[in-house]
Amino acid sequence: MLKQKLLLSLSPLLLLSASAVADTPKKIKNWVGGVDHLGLTVSNLDASKAFFTDVLGFKTLGNDPDYPAYFLSNNKITITLWRVKNDAKRVEFNRAENVGLHHLALSVESIKRLSELHEHLKMQNNIIIEFAPENLGRGPTQHMMIREPSGNRIEFIARGN
Repeated sequence: MLKQKLLLSLSPLLLLSASAVADTPKKIKNWVGGVDHLGLTVSNLDASKAFFTDVLGFKTLGNDPDYPAYFLSNNKITITLWRVKNDAKRVEFNRAENVGLHHLALSVESIKRLSELHEHLKMQNNIIIEFAPENLGRGPTQHMMIREPSGNRIEFIARGN
């Protein structure tokens, strides 16, 4: 019930997010164009890399064995995966109590493809599906939420017509 109320309250914000940029007053200069890349700290670098490359189809652009890190892309977004420096001191992120990335939302081309992705992800053994595809608010947009192997939350969202 709480999730439904939250989604209903967020739906107008999500739907209006694109128009908010278009409605920026002309006296305010728009300094940025979009997301260049996203950096995620991960606990299991190899498993998280495999999730993005082997499961979602990202390509490896490069790596930095000294950090260590991988740089991945699907030609629409670049994601940097950085291994946590001190695993013994690692603190799991709590989205309700910590400031930081709540989740990464990746677009899917259609509701049909979102359903197919859900079936594909159900066959993986190292991710958690928080919820299967469902309407965002009253629809027609649908989304689902997972946790990749290191625990980062990823939403997949298909804008309905």
